[in-house]
Amino acid sequence: MTDAAVGGSAQHGASPAGRRVLIIVENLPVPVDRRVWMEATTLRAAGYEVSVICPMGRGQDLPFELLEGVAIYRHPLPPEGEGSLTFVREYLAALWHETRLAWRIRRERGFDVIHICNPPDLLFLVAAPFKALFGTPLIFDHHDATLEMYEAKFGRRGAVYQVLKLAERLTYALADVVIATNESLRGFALTRGRKAPADVFVVRSGPRLKRFAPQSGGEHFRAGFANVVGYVGVLGSQDGLDILLRVAQRVVAQGRTDVRFMIIGGGPSLEPLKQLCTRMKLDPYVEFTGMLTDQTELIQRLSACDVCVAPDPQTAYSDVCTMNKVLEYMALGKATVQFDLTEGRQSAGDAAVYARPNDEEELTRQLLALLADPARRAEMGRIGQARMQDALAWDHQAPKLLEAYARALRTGAGATAAHRNPA
Repeated sequence: MTDAAVGGSAQHGASPAGRRVLIIVENLPVPVDRRVWMEATTLRAAGYEVSVICPMGRGQDLPFELLEGVAIYRHPLPPEGEGSLTFVREYLAALWHETRLAWRIRRERGFDVIHICNPPDLLFLVAAPFKALFGTPLIFDHHDATLEMYEAKFGRRGAVYQVLKLAERLTYALADVVIATNESLRGFALTRGRKAPADVFVVRSGPRLKRFAPQSGGEHFRAGFANVVGYVGVLGSQDGLDILLRVAQRVVAQGRTDVRFMIIGGGPSLEPLKQLCTRMKLDPYVEFTGMLTDQTELIQRLSACDVCVAPDPQTAYSDVCTMNKVLEYMALGKATVQFDLTEGRQSAGDAAVYARPNDEEELTRQLLALLADPARRAEMGRIGQARMQDALAWDHQAPKLLEAYARALRTGAGATAAHRNPA
């Protein structure tokens, strides 16, 4: 099923023809943000006119680009960091740029619905004037549990936590429709957000299988090692990469110098992790590739791995997160080792082996056992690919996205103003 084929499912009384969408995302640039890019191109294929506001970075530094019919407006952000003040500075800068660009897009292209993606949960501030003045419907695309993420990052609650809690409450209150990436976040929308079940849609982040399929040609990335363990993702303090390095240290201490750990991704923790790796004397066994903008190389590298790993420790945040990396491992037919997390198990099922939460020794044992059993790895890879093809891939999610849009345009305060001139 293609995106174009599912376009008709959006109707339900609200045809997409001529409807205009503004998507705002701060976490990653587009098209690097795979989920947002799939949403934008799916909407475009269904007949919507789509504009996106996002940050620059990761090789995407043009302030404006028309890509596959999607108009992308990018803005600068301060350098990445881990401290609270860094996040405040980033959010203030982003809100300024997002607000000015939203008004510019309204003048130049117009929009009939605004789609905001967290984190952070502050983008309602950009959307609120358009809802108040013009009745523009709002869709909240709930990517991350921000309250739980803050507590996982900083290990505390406090004034900032309370501000984020208020922001989440106001975002839910302002939203006409909520899109959640999994059932746990849907539960937050129904309870913390007090949204009606009919206004909350689960749209998972499974990749497009035609564009995320195993590829040969990456064997040289193994660098002569008999076994390669792969990781892909943003490198942040809450993602468990320090755990992965300690697992690597345990593997090497057992005399297993035939195992290479390939860590793909960039982020605020990249340099500190490199330094930690050197102090642990692991440089011969660990490769940090940095952020890869070439998808062919990314897929070839992951395809060359024997096992992939999701080392996220159990926290209130990670337990309710769907890890995109796990879905990508499954799409490529890779067996995964991870801690036993609620949404992690919901995604992977029998395509992964699970260690007791935060038990690094067991994670190491599970990894070594899987490396020693190629037949089991192959069977788990087949299970993962079948699960993607049958339920989790983007082709199964696109109709749900279009249903959410039809609901927003049908029930939002601005539904009757859909074709009004922007000026």
